[in-house]
Amino acid sequence: MTTSINTIANPVKYARTAGWLYLLIAIAGMYSIGYVPAQIVVTGDAQATVANIISKQGLYLSGITGDIMVMIMEVMLTAMLYQMFRNVNRTISLIAAYARIAMTIVMGINLFNYLLPLMILKGAGYTDTFTQEQLNATCMFLVEAHQYGIYIWPLFFALHLVMLGWLVIKCGYYPKWLGLLMLTGSPGYAGHSMMNITGLDSIAVVVNILLAVSVVGELGFTFWLLLKGVNTKRLAGYGF
Repeated sequence: MTTSINTIANPVKYARTAGWLYLLIAIAGMYSIGYVPAQIVVTGDAQATVANIISKQGLYLSGITGDIMVMIMEVMLTAMLYQMFRNVNRTISLIAAYARIAMTIVMGINLFNYLLPLMILKGAGYTDTFTQEQLNATCMFLVEAHQYGIYIWPLFFALHLVMLGWLVIKCGYYPKWLGLLMLTGSPGYAGHSMMNITGLDSIAVVVNILLAVSVVGELGFTFWLLLKGVNTKRLAGYGF
């Protein structure tokens, strides 16, 4: 027997749980993707970066832990969003779910690039033949590879956001303007990735505007879930 939000005993609490997951993902993501790398990585300086990894190992590990927590919550949120919108359009809801899961898989694979420098710096026997400069360069390469991995997963998130925005517009139990903002701003994520990968800085202004629009929509949706949950009157009359 399948379950959707209109058959859940308390759809408001269900929606608010999804809202909490959204908020926790945002907080953990800002910490692990934004704050920690800023404290560890010194652009163009492998020696300083490696020194930071060693001296701030606790902080470095906390960033990895934050990434793991984000991935776990992403899986939970993906399942919940699918159940919330599956009766609006099953195909679109599936595409949204698969895109977000693909994003999470890329995050998981990319996490290895952050774990490997720790293995190298622990001084296992197979690294004894390398000079310190070579070890530093290898660690820096892996850290930078992790950053490029961060440019890949937003491509899948952009697709997810297109589908989610469409579902929010069509469902009738959330404000349509929230879905419109997410749908309109979603190309900003793909554009930001392509801009960083290709170095095409000429589109920076447009990309930043689209990202701002998307963030407003995402935050609006998050706080709507937290404060309002779901419009149960519209939900009951949706005709499922």
